[in-house]
Amino acid sequence: MASKRVAVIGAGPSGLAQLRAFQSLAQSGVEVPEVVCFEKQADWGGLWNYTWRTGLDEYGEPVHGSMYRYLWSNGPKEGLEFADYSFEEHFGKQIASYPPRAVLFDYIEGRVKKAGVRDQVRFRTPIRQVDWNESTQQFSVRSHDLIRDVETTEAFDHVVVASGHFSTPNVPQFEGLDRFNGRVLHAHDFRDAVEFREKDILIIGTSYSAEDIGSQCWKYGAKSITVSHRTAAMGYDWPDNWVEVPLLTSVIGNTCTFKDGTTKEVDAIILCTGYQHHFPFMSEDLRLKTANRLATADLYKGVAYVPNPKLFYLGMQDQWYTFNMFDAQAWWARDVIMDKIEVPDDTAMQADVADRVMREDAIGDDYDAIRYQGDYVKELIAETDYPSFDVDGANEAFFQWKKHKKVNIMTFRDNAYRSVITGTMAPVHHTPWKDALDDSKESYLANG
Repeated sequence: MASKRVAVIGAGPSGLAQLRAFQSLAQSGVEVPEVVCFEKQADWGGLWNYTWRTGLDEYGEPVHGSMYRYLWSNGPKEGLEFADYSFEEHFGKQIASYPPRAVLFDYIEGRVKKAGVRDQVRFRTPIRQVDWNESTQQFSVRSHDLIRDVETTEAFDHVVVASGHFSTPNVPQFEGLDRFNGRVLHAHDFRDAVEFREKDILIIGTSYSAEDIGSQCWKYGAKSITVSHRTAAMGYDWPDNWVEVPLLTSVIGNTCTFKDGTTKEVDAIILCTGYQHHFPFMSEDLRLKTANRLATADLYKGVAYVPNPKLFYLGMQDQWYTFNMFDAQAWWARDVIMDKIEVPDDTAMQADVADRVMREDAIGDDYDAIRYQGDYVKELIAETDYPSFDVDGANEAFFQWKKHKKVNIMTFRDNAYRSVITGTMAPVHHTPWKDALDDSKESYLANG
């Protein structure tokens, strides 16, 4: 088995899940393949690895991160807890349910530090090209060591793409933006809500980033927040200085006009218009092309690439579940690579994808969507030795979260939930979210 080589692209939560999956097997005495993880950033953590940089980094590479200062988890940690590494194990105590970025990064890092897998990661080494060699039945992987400025091509038996899909912005055009007198930016380049203190801001989009960036700007003192939607308003009970309007149609100077004819003078426009699945380093025959949905196109079990099932994509779904779903996928991919799970023929794989799409299309509401993804996590766990956990309990935490947001979108983070791993109830955080202006780990973990 050690003669096999596996390339993992990306050392964020998905890529690290793959390293941990192989390490857990090696720990039990099983001989595992050589695993090489390629990471373009200087450290692991993916989107949780914050950088002040936007645009291009110091090597001329597109900045991967969309993380901003003061970001707190927008869903309960009880829905994402690692089944093999609880928050209590890491912090030595149970912590409140909505940690800020620095706390979650510390938690993600704690597990892979314990696993001792850092030497498998080549940092500052983006992938330039991945091709399939039909004659050798291997992948040709060309990587670029940015520090030494050297490109290397190597052969691998399997490739796991874990580079995420929240780093290449989808940027629409609106009439007059080129003559707008304020700042225009995509959520990908948003870094600090303090910049927008005392400003009138327009947010375009109704995604989680629209909701959260708007909330950050409100928290740190924006004068007003206007959110423009294409199809439907988010519909929460927003603060007095927050209004939802139909889609932006044009901009003249600082005046924005919306589809219903109303206007608003704004100082900045933030495009929360989503991201693209973007894999320019994959050859055309290996490149995943899918919409952002729960049932991804062309992925058997949501993981193995149907046209070439020696290739895997992790974390490509629209997400309710995150870290523990990536784990379930990584453990499953590992067991296919280890020949413990057999991948069926092309017809059966295509039928699996079609069935998942059909079942997603029948979903009635967000609660059904959460159950659908919870069932998917259960399905993968049942086929591997990933530690089983109370997925229905995690679903319940998500249901409560949805209800708490409906009650008050600015206080939902002040609620607490029970861990489905340890059974312990989280404490209520020592400071209400709207008043907690310090997002450091030290401040969050302090006992009041």
